[in-house]
Amino acid sequence: MIGCLIIHGYTGGPHELEPLTNYLQEHTDWHISVPTLPGHGQKLALDNVHYKSWIETAEASLKRLKEKYDEIYLIGFSMGGMIAAYLAAKYKVDKLVLLATAGKYLSFKQISVDIGEVIKDGITGKLGQNKLYRHYKRKLGSVPLKANLEFLKLVRLTRKHLKNVESPVLIAQGQMDSMVPYKTAYYLDKEIPAKRKEVVFFERSRHLICLGNDKDTLNKMVYEFLEKPVESNEVLV
Repeated sequence: MIGCLIIHGYTGGPHELEPLTNYLQEHTDWHISVPTLPGHGQKLALDNVHYKSWIETAEASLKRLKEKYDEIYLIGFSMGGMIAAYLAAKYKVDKLVLLATAGKYLSFKQISVDIGEVIKDGITGKLGQNKLYRHYKRKLGSVPLKANLEFLKLVRLTRKHLKNVESPVLIAQGQMDSMVPYKTAYYLDKEIPAKRKEVVFFERSRHLICLGNDKDTLNKMVYEFLEKPVESNEVLV
């Protein structure tokens, strides 16, 4: 039997990954776990939350899966991708999927474009129709500076372990991502030494890749990657 752990991103929650989670639940008999990291979810409470608690929560979920299931898949989105990579390096899981993973960079150019679109829609009275604004408006004023520093600490820690990831890995990245620009996928590809790596770019996707225009293609691609048998020379010892 297969256990699949899905880890959401910073200031997000399981809702960011629902289309993918639902697709896998409909097409497989895997046990799928999608924990909510401390301080996250629909109502943010990030004051005095330490980054280690985010890692520990995901790690505890992984340990429970490993106790019950022979094969383990890890899927991580954004910050959750870095946590997933860290856990894959530590526990040598069977498959790893990294979605818009917050490995290193921020795209100030794309952020400027997105802010410009929000301002334009505000002026023309269409702000309520702006998907980016609708998603992030609830976070305005809810994310303390200390939490952002904890996020940076997490990325700094987990980045050191990319060189130990041996699991077959799929790296998916949106080319319109304003938080994690597409060149981060090249960085992950370079740092991760796994023998089997697939890097895929989605032209129409922003950071919320699982909720974007390419979500149906992404869902199928992730499913096919995880379903594909591992070659004998890719089996982990």
